[in-house]
Order: sequence, then C-alpha cells, then structure tokens
Amino acid sequence: MKEVPEHDRPREKIAKKGAVTLSDTELVEAILGRGIQGRDVRAIARDITALLGDRSREVRYEDILGTGGIGPSKAAQIMASLELGRRRYEPAGSVVIKKPDDVLVLVAEYRDKPQEHFICISLTGAGEVIERRVVTIGILNHSLVHPREVFAEAIARRAASVICVHNHPSGSLDASPQDIAITRQLSEAGALLGIPLLDHIIVTKTGYASMKEQGLL
Repeated sequence: MKEVPEHDRPREKIAKKGAVTLSDTELVEAILGRGIQGRDVRAIARDITALLGDRSREVRYEDILGTGGIGPSKAAQIMASLELGRRRYEPAGSVVIKKPDDVLVLVAEYRDKPQEHFICISLTGAGEVIERRVVTIGILNHSLVHPREVFAEAIARRAASVICVHNHPSGSLDASPQDIAITRQLSEAGALLGIPLLDHIIVTKTGYASMKEQGLL
C-alpha cells in the first residue's frame, strides 16, 4: 500500500469523498488496513471480495480465515463488519411471515432461476425473519437436501421455526414425489428438534404453491 499515492488509499478516500465512492475491493482494503509479508493487501482484498460475491452461499468465519493472508483477528474484523451491515440494513423484525405469499418478497430473485434453488427461512416465535439462506442449488434429492444442512443454522440462530422454499424452473407448481418425500423428512426432523417446518413452498415465475395448504405437510 505504501506505493499507492496517499489520495488513492481507501481510508484517505473515505475521509475525503465518503465510503460510497470506493469499490468493494477498496472497502475490504479499508477494513484490513495492511497485508502481510509476501502478500499485498490488495491481493488479499480481491480474494475476500470474490468470496463475498458468491451469493449462493453464506460466508462463514472459517471461509474468511481460509483466505491466504487472513488470520483470526482480520477474519473477526470482516465478520463483524458484515454482521453490523446486516443489522443496519436488514434489522430483525423488518419482515414478518403470516401467510405463504408473505414469503414471495424474500425469494423473488430465485423464481426464474434456470436451476432449482432450495432456500431455508428461519423465523422467531413471532414469525419475524431471522435469516434467508440458500441450502443447495441443483436437482433436489435426499442426499443434497439433508436435515442437518437445513437445520444447522436454524439451531445456531435460535430459530423457533423454519419455512422451506424451492423454485421449479419448469414452471409447474405441482409437488413431485421427491418434493413430498423431502418435506416429510424435514418435517419429522423439525419435530424432533423442536423447530417445526411451517411450510414448504414451491415458486415459479408466475405463482406459488403451499404444500401445507395442499395438505402435503
């Protein structure tokens, strides 16, 4: 960073022009401050930015820590920054699920995806959204959608219940035998864990189908 002119350094740019003028990589540079011997901060920041850019999965502490040049302290700084941003712009209780179509706003971007996305929404006891997480991408089957993958984060976030959603690229809102089998498996697991599966919703470009309303849950 020493070879970069002072007016082009991320922290100086924030002070003079505001954080909004920085690229994602520069924002990560500003959080990190410096690199390590043999690895420039910009190279590290680019790797972190690429990791954050994968919206199909939640970024974890272990993922950040696995980046070359990142130790426990820097990993904690980045995770704290992400959590602060989440709380600031997606405060708990901002979305409450009372009926199946309340879910649609949370999964709008997945309704016309060319691949099936299986999504788990964790809720508080009052139906407030704690988290929306993509569990798997691809054709659904028992090996890909396992209860441990669905409920692990719900347990960690102290969720009271969950709702599962997946899209049908075919446009059909009919639940397949596989959909029904997965739903029953997750419902049984949720009952054992004390985190009930409230619904499993199928979405397409044009509509949705609640498996609970259809008597399949």
